[in-house]
Amino acid sequence: MLVGFAIFFLVILLLTHLLRREIHRRQWLSLPLSKSAPRLALAAVLVGLCSALQVVGVGALSGGSAAFNRAAVLSTAFSLVGACLTWTVFYVAITSSRRSVEMRVHLRDAQLRALEAQVNPHFLFNSLNTIRGMIVEDPAVAQDMVTRLANILRYNLEREKTSTVPLEREIEIVADYLAIESIRFDDRLTVRMEIQPAAAQAQVPSMLIQTLVENAVKHGIGARTEGGEILIRASIRNGALALEIVNSGQLSAPNGHSTQIGLVNARERLRLLYGEQATLRLENRDTATVAAMVSIPA
Repeated sequence: MLVGFAIFFLVILLLTHLLRREIHRRQWLSLPLSKSAPRLALAAVLVGLCSALQVVGVGALSGGSAAFNRAAVLSTAFSLVGACLTWTVFYVAITSSRRSVEMRVHLRDAQLRALEAQVNPHFLFNSLNTIRGMIVEDPAVAQDMVTRLANILRYNLEREKTSTVPLEREIEIVADYLAIESIRFDDRLTVRMEIQPAAAQAQVPSMLIQTLVENAVKHGIGARTEGGEILIRASIRNGALALEIVNSGQLSAPNGHSTQIGLVNARERLRLLYGEQATLRLENRDTATVAAMVSIPA
């Protein structure tokens, strides 16, 4: 009897393994339910019948054939077919759920990469134009600008490995960017930073602050003849990283709504990474300044 049970267990294990392999090899789970269900049901029935035949055969070989009348054989067949159908339903349900999660993760990663790729081109174009103008006028300054731009490009290559970076690393790249822009604006751009030590190690989406600072330079400082100031402030408040980029200027759209692609992408990246836990608001702080405020789970 014990040998019979061992043989039955091994055969069932082999048959279900073969069924699982065929499901993946034929990609039945990728088919519409109307097409995959009949295939899966038929395969499960065949596995169940094969199992039943194996039980009957082992019983006959062990000398118990007298107990295997027609009713017993049918009962055994129905029981094993039902068990195989139940196993198939549970396996498909679990596998489909896991595939759905994996697909969502892959989709989110693909969306993040696509959004990140849209952040840089216009900034790079402006920086190269500034450097070109300085090559003849002041070669030493142009050389420094090339070094800073190289730092930014290297950072872009590094960030492909992860979607978030420590805040202090992001600030270093923003400082390089602002140094390049300060040369372009001469004395019309002033920069201040207030970064709390506790906030420096917090993780932020790579190029997020760069995007917001670039937006402040382009639509705030660049739109004013007299230029202005950019203040970058970071602190930990109530378990969240609070970022503020404040710049001279005023929003032209009411209530801080903007159609600028950089801000749209920034909001979408925050949504993909943190869901509803992260926020990005842009508003007029007073009659002379605009503030971009970001809250990210610390």
